[in-house]
Amino acid sequence: MSMKYMTMMLGPVMTNCYIVYDSETKDAMVIDPAWDYDKINQALEDHQLHLKFIFQTHGHADHIGALQELRNRKNVPVYIGEGDKDLISNSRNNLSLFMGHPIECTSPDYIAHEGDTITLGNLSFTVIETPGHTPGGLCLYGEGVVFSGDTLFRYSVGRTDLYGGSSRTLISSINDKLMGLPDDTVVLPGHGPESTIGEERRGNPSYTEAGKPCLCTRNPSFGCASP
Repeated sequence: MSMKYMTMMLGPVMTNCYIVYDSETKDAMVIDPAWDYDKINQALEDHQLHLKFIFQTHGHADHIGALQELRNRKNVPVYIGEGDKDLISNSRNNLSLFMGHPIECTSPDYIAHEGDTITLGNLSFTVIETPGHTPGGLCLYGEGVVFSGDTLFRYSVGRTDLYGGSSRTLISSINDKLMGLPDDTVVLPGHGPESTIGEERRGNPSYTEAGKPCLCTRNPSFGCASP
């Protein structure tokens, strides 16, 4: 398999920024460029990679800290979901205003939609729309992995009490879109350790087996039952 990736934990909340590349062509994308342009750029240069584009799983501050600088310096396009296209330019709604470092990025170049195919060298990925954490949340699936942003974590899910969040929508996104992927699909989340879809089907409280309510509807402490 020619896909390689690096995980960089960046910023005050240890956001997972991913540099994904084709080891044969050296074409690369950055998923969620969080906070530190210099570290991201150094990794690209160290591996002699050619950055082709940036993919945003969503538009929250902890995932876009280096977005504007990276796109400007590298002159590359940005992909984001329809529901988050304005989030990156609004420091209040993307929460950066409340973190003491307002971030307002220019509009994305491309709006990614459900089922879109994104190629990188010889690699191919499919866009999955997974709203709930934010209105335009996206996951990117292909080459045996799914980059799940803040939709799905190891044995947990993204919070929904921020601007545009909906717990019902998030749980629907997870169960209807992600849990149907092959069990051996590696889950690469926006925070924390990796997992697999099989592990999440067995241990994530948000998972709903056919005919059964998810644990969150039986245990309000999971916080998934409210809209």
